[in-house]
Amino acid sequence: MKRVIRLLLAAVAVSVFASGCAVNRATATVDPSANLDKLRVVQVRKLEGEDGTVQKLIASNLRKRGYEVSEDAKPPEKVDAVVTYVDKWMWDITMYLFELTVTVREPKSDFPLATGNSLHSSLTRLSPPEMVDEVVGNIFKESEKSK
Repeated sequence: MKRVIRLLLAAVAVSVFASGCAVNRATATVDPSANLDKLRVVQVRKLEGEDGTVQKLIASNLRKRGYEVSEDAKPPEKVDAVVTYVDKWMWDITMYLFELTVTVREPKSDFPLATGNSLHSSLTRLSPPEMVDEVVGNIFKESEKSK
């Protein structure tokens, strides 16, 4: 009987501690005044100090969606939006993209038109291309909903 109780307590302890390890969240918000359908040319601005990996993934994802994308430090003369991002990486045996926030901004005022965020802990981690696709996809899904 004592053995059964110990096993039961061990199972409860494992389930309590393990459940906190699996976290995933994906959100997107679009300003009611924003019309993302009008965007054609966007600049993806590289995060200072970053090697450009996430910038290239975001640019590639936007190109697949039909946008003309600039990755240059200086934006083209006529740009409809500037895309910025913040990435957070974690270590759990290997490095993985823990959280990604992408913001679509009005180029002149830097006003945030839309923001998407995705957070995946180690047990629910996605590859960087999957994470970018989730965040960018959620921004455009939310834009469709707000019409």
